[in-house]
Amino acid sequence: MNISQKQVKYLRKLGHGLSPIVTVADRGLIDTVMLAIEEGLDKHELIKVKVRHDRDQRNEICKTICKKTGAEMIQQIGMVLLIYRPNKKPTIDFSGHNSRS
Repeated sequence: MNISQKQVKYLRKLGHGLSPIVTVADRGLIDTVMLAIEEGLDKHELIKVKVRHDRDQRNEICKTICKKTGAEMIQQIGMVLLIYRPNKKPTIDFSGHNSRS
């Protein structure tokens, strides 16, 4: 995926008011958690995921989520990840946010 800095900034702005829809806890990335992430991305394109693990594990979990779902990590603040994957029929409008700056 090729997202410009301007688009990342816009996605961060959109994500600011979102709450995490999935929590990755003690059992890790089990099938039901991955299914919930996939469904969230399919429905919303931009979601927050809370990862309740230490920093190193969070980074690995984030990489795994992005690799398995084809999503792009937009931002990570503490335990919360903001990830984006466009749908076949995108719902997020990037008009005015497409330049490569």
